Amino acid sequence: MKKYLYFATFVSALGGFLFGFDTAVISGTTRFITAYFHLTNLSLGFTVSIALIGTIMGSLLVGKPCDIYGRNRMLTVTAVLYFICGVGCGLAPNWFVLLFSRFLGGLAVGGASVVAPMYIAEIAPAESRGRLVAVSQLNIVLGILAAFFSNYLLVGTGPDNWRWMFGVQAVPAAIFFILLFFIPPSPRWLVKQRRVGEAGEVLRRVGTPDAAGQLAEIVDSLREQTGREKPRLFQRRYRFHVMAAVMLAVFNQLTGINVIMYYAPMIFEKTGLSTNAAMQQAVVIGLTNFIFTIIAMSVIDRLGRKTLLLVGSVGMSVALALVGRAFVTQNFGGAGILVYLVGYIAFFAFSQGAVIWVFLSEIFPNRVRARGQALGSFTHWIMNAIISFAFPTVLATLGGGNTFFFYSLMMVVQFFFVWKVLPETKGVSLEELERRLANK
Repeated sequence: MKKYLYFATFVSALGGFLFGFDTAVISGTTRFITAYFHLTNLSLGFTVSIALIGTIMGSLLVGKPCDIYGRNRMLTVTAVLYFICGVGCGLAPNWFVLLFSRFLGGLAVGGASVVAPMYIAEIAPAESRGRLVAVSQLNIVLGILAAFFSNYLLVGTGPDNWRWMFGVQAVPAAIFFILLFFIPPSPRWLVKQRRVGEAGEVLRRVGTPDAAGQLAEIVDSLREQTGREKPRLFQRRYRFHVMAAVMLAVFNQLTGINVIMYYAPMIFEKTGLSTNAAMQQAVVIGLTNFIFTIIAMSVIDRLGRKTLLLVGSVGMSVALALVGRAFVTQNFGGAGILVYLVGYIAFFAFSQGAVIWVFLSEIFPNRVRARGQALGSFTHWIMNAIISFAFPTVLATLGGGNTFFFYSLMMVVQFFFVWKVLPETKGVSLEELERRLANK
């Protein structure tokens, strides 16, 4: 039975792999598409952020269809969009086709960032929910690593290297699409559709302890709200849930993580490295992200979400301050800047990277989970778009020192927010967590 749970988790988490690949692949192409399409700093920023505009829309719009058609069917839609994006970017005859294809890929990323972790949270037993939802994050960082590595391998393939960098995404997208037809619907979604018998069967197939008792909890959780007002997210009873999700998503981007992921080669080139050397350093960043995500997965259900976030806040603040100092002093000799960024990525992967999608999938009650997850993801991506669009201009205007000092300060603020405000969500069922947070 557990094998079926792991299979369903793995397949749905492939949406995270494509999410990571699509997010990071642009980093290796910026130099080449800038020359090919004659881009300015502003138009390059728009080329990077157009996917994020699609991501914002995808994350915002997916909630209601997810409730109507089911989690796994919406993942199928994202697979199709990922495939079109890879083919479209790889064959783009002009800048506008590239932009449109990137936009479609962004829609897929936005949808997958909402649906994949939510689906896993809804099929996973409470005692292993953190680890299993974190599989989605592991696949995100694996996709990032794959993008960095494939960019490095393809950088020497000629003037059309950027087309191959984009185009390889179509292969895992096609595999994802096929495998999605072999995973079950979410049991909590089935209960909402009044298909209680099917929900019980899914809980048994994925090996849920006391499947009958868990099914009864799910039914009771939804029955308590039957006949009340429509499941509106923005009402008094959910205001703490909304605040916690939105603020954690905001801080996720104020770490500066996607500045590193999108512009890592550019940052390394600013320190005087060649393009090939910068690509190699980016692979090291991706590998570090992957390793420390695995470490976080092994302890997230034991240490809890808050502990990881607190440790990460301290580590990221120190690492980002050191990067800022290196830019101020222009001391780029040796491996200093790489060591600082590797340290930063390690602390991010151990904390925000592992926790964000787990927390968003847990914090909202069953009745509004899809809408709440969509709101948290929407906040994450709109902050991502703003920061990524502005970064080339901000870096040129303020310099690397002031930019990274700002991110360092934000991690100090995050530390106190997590310490004083965020609840711990480990080790309890989604229905029990809903009851505990009701008083908030």
